[in-house]
Amino acid sequence: MFPIVRSLPAVVGLVVALPLAAAAQTGSIAGVVTTAVPALRPLRVTADIKVCGTQLPDEAIAVGAGGVLANAVVILTGVKVRTPYPDPQVTNEQCRFVPRVQLARPGAPTKTTSKDALLHTTNAQQDGGRTLFNVGLPVPGMVVTRPLNGPGLVRLTCNTHTWMRGFVVVTDEMGAVSRADGRFELTGVPPGTYELRVWHEMLKTPPIKVTVTAGGTADVKIALAR
Repeated sequence: MFPIVRSLPAVVGLVVALPLAAAAQTGSIAGVVTTAVPALRPLRVTADIKVCGTQLPDEAIAVGAGGVLANAVVILTGVKVRTPYPDPQVTNEQCRFVPRVQLARPGAPTKTTSKDALLHTTNAQQDGGRTLFNVGLPVPGMVVTRPLNGPGLVRLTCNTHTWMRGFVVVTDEMGAVSRADGRFELTGVPPGTYELRVWHEMLKTPPIKVTVTAGGTADVKIALAR
């Protein structure tokens, strides 16, 4: 038994070294998304004011200080995601879809629910108008699960509150959604030169070339316009 005990530190060291060596063979992309387009005026609410309020922020262009832009989807073209995206969850909350924009893998089960004490619907349509599902949520806490097809863009609307919008980008490629500070990260990227393509519900930018080195981080600045 003594020889086995003496060999354990070497074995443990080997196990620890393997993931570190694997990580050193990949790199990262980190960036910020901005725009010079100003935020939109608040939306006027005309139904269910007791729950929804009299107006809501128009999140179609969610701009922060310095022009940082949330809810832009950055996709690394041709690179498969290493860890599957979490199953999407769509919540009707204060007459908004939360989150407004998210990523999902093709065929992912999608949970939709509501926190509002009124009737909402979650109507999911692919680009082109094909309906994937259209479910009513008449009471808070009710949960309905439906699968997503894909890949492609899925648009979410509510039949009873026409201003509500949400989006699910369905893909098996590596991607990220820019946060409120405009930032995003892609990790575990094999070294090479790639194309980043960016989706936003109202703004656009041409594809961007980026080069990733082993153990390095490629910094990217992305500016979107109309």
